[in-house]
Amino acid sequence: MEVREAMNKGIISIDPNTRPIDAFEKMYKEGVRRLFVMDKSENPVGVISYLDLVGMLGAFKPRTTVSDNLKIEDIMSKDIITISAEDKIEDAANLMLRADVSGLLVLENEKPAGVITKTDICRLVAAEILVPEY
Repeated sequence: MEVREAMNKGIISIDPNTRPIDAFEKMYKEGVRRLFVMDKSENPVGVISYLDLVGMLGAFKPRTTVSDNLKIEDIMSKDIITISAEDKIEDAANLMLRADVSGLLVLENEKPAGVITKTDICRLVAAEILVPEY
């Protein structure tokens, strides 16, 4: 099975100038654990995860506020791990395990086309659509 058959076609993204608290709220509202950061031309420039935000927001003591000047571009990872839509699901799973990430940006013709996550792969296994080899 190819990645394109299991990926989520919607890419939930934010602008690099988004405030961390707004990114956290968007994750909660959308029910996702990562947001891809896109520039004005819709090119990926970074990724921010739930754990990145929790770690950053948790670093501030009670009664202090996160600076209004702090933006996602200040804390995002610029190292976006991608996979081709034509690659096999098994390759996506192996890449996530090796890179210790829970989701990959899927590219088709070198453009963002979707997202594949560990949860997507687990759903395929649970539905017996994808059967692991032993």
